[in-house]
Amino acid sequence: MSPAIAASLLLSITTLKAAITVTGSKAAAVSVHPLATEAALEAMRRGGNAVDAAIAAGLTLGVVDGHNSGVGGGCFMLVRAPDGTITVLDGRECAPAAATRDMFVRHGRAEPSLSQTGALAPGVPGSLAVYDEAARKFGRLPMADALRGAADVAEQGFEISVSYAARLKGTAAELAKFPAARAIFLTPDGQPRRKGTVLKQADLASSYRTMAVKGVGWFYGGLFAENVETWMKANGGILTAADFRDYRFAVRDPLRTKYRDRTIIGFPPPSSGGVHVAEILNILATHEAPVKLDSADDIHFVAEAMKLAFADHAYWLGDPDFVPVPRGLISEGYARSLAEKIDRAKVAPVPQHGTPERIGADVFGKHTTHFSTADAEGWWVACTATVNTTFGSKVVIPGSGILLNNQMDDFSIQPGVRNAFGLVGAEANAVGPRKRPLSSMAPTMVVRDGQPLLSLGAAGGPTIIPQVTLAIVRVLDGGLALDKALAAPRFHHQWSPDELRIELAAGKDILADLLRRGHKLDAVASFGACNGIMRLPDGRLMAAGDPRVPGSAGAY
Repeated sequence: MSPAIAASLLLSITTLKAAITVTGSKAAAVSVHPLATEAALEAMRRGGNAVDAAIAAGLTLGVVDGHNSGVGGGCFMLVRAPDGTITVLDGRECAPAAATRDMFVRHGRAEPSLSQTGALAPGVPGSLAVYDEAARKFGRLPMADALRGAADVAEQGFEISVSYAARLKGTAAELAKFPAARAIFLTPDGQPRRKGTVLKQADLASSYRTMAVKGVGWFYGGLFAENVETWMKANGGILTAADFRDYRFAVRDPLRTKYRDRTIIGFPPPSSGGVHVAEILNILATHEAPVKLDSADDIHFVAEAMKLAFADHAYWLGDPDFVPVPRGLISEGYARSLAEKIDRAKVAPVPQHGTPERIGADVFGKHTTHFSTADAEGWWVACTATVNTTFGSKVVIPGSGILLNNQMDDFSIQPGVRNAFGLVGAEANAVGPRKRPLSSMAPTMVVRDGQPLLSLGAAGGPTIIPQVTLAIVRVLDGGLALDKALAAPRFHHQWSPDELRIELAAGKDILADLLRRGHKLDAVASFGACNGIMRLPDGRLMAAGDPRVPGSAGAY
């Protein structure tokens, strides 16, 4: 950043709005859209629990927030039962059986457009499989109820918001390449639909209603899967009906670590989010005094910890069913060795990843949205769902209204080549048949004395990791309520590129101090979208949404 630009930015400090908050004693839900939050609350009012509520929210978000998530994508879900049991459901998309390591390489070079848009970009979706399992194992209401409710929303339509209209405008040229997507999201003359217009999705409503009657087998082994294969064969894709029939969600062990005297429950690989939230917190825990994030000293310390964690991200992380991901990344001893590399006065170079202990002997077992739900009985859910970048692959399977993800771009399509979020990867995250790509999603719970204190998660690619980390630190070290923690200024360092993204609301004095310490600043008005639920000292539930984006919190 040049001195002239820096000086201009320091004069342009913005103040973030207050977070969206609601409190209640019986139930709480938070998502990025009022219709999804209301669907969650209505499920609980009708006798369902927080699991039923999360499923209702997720299916409705696939209608009203389809540029971020939907049944054509994947999800990570944490479920906490009243007895304290934690279940981890991995609905990450899988590469097709015909996928190859170099499938996106042309003439020796990776071609990122192939992994981001069109027929080669989608992996096999997993969200529906997880919602179905959660409903059967933990819910009280049939998932058909949530499908029918979301189908009604799709049929009746919803008003396009400012943010949705902006997403349409930004991707209109790509959506126009695919007739089924163009018919839904663009006007007859090819223009993106505008703010305030009502978007109706009759085909999606029909698909939801079909699944309400026939079950998710229609999606994974029936007519929809067959139609996907037909479209793919005609358009150069490799997904088949067999890929859908063979898809299996994974049940994994929760990632449990400590921060101060709290238990952090995160998501294990293929989530890099859970690993690196824990790794960063472990580094911060080496500093005995609370990290309140209200000074340049604290921000510098945390940014340097982020940089070290993301250097490890680039090398070590991948699908644990295919590559050994060392558990040493989340050990306290490794965190102490990393903390010793941090110069508290200035930026320190990080030329490469670290090497945790026992790398071969102790390994993990085999655009996005977040929503959380909780009820008075003690059911808590943290779920992050995605189709990856805005409107995923841009492919809608004709007649279904179902938009497919572009999750193949989350693989390292060629070692050293950046993905859509600027992340680089290595062999651990190379493309492989039936392999799950690495994800930054980080649904997280914080437990105190056996009782849930926080459920939270975020959207925003790799910035998910610092968003969740900063919220936890501000609550546990800073003593802030969740709404205040979400509204506070954010920052993000992902090692490569070597720059610190930071919100202008941090203040001109802090920004100037960070510049003096050697940070290359990418100062922005705001970034990210984080939300969650907090149990207050009196037992009430606070649902809190991010003030940076439209959202909805509800409770009663």
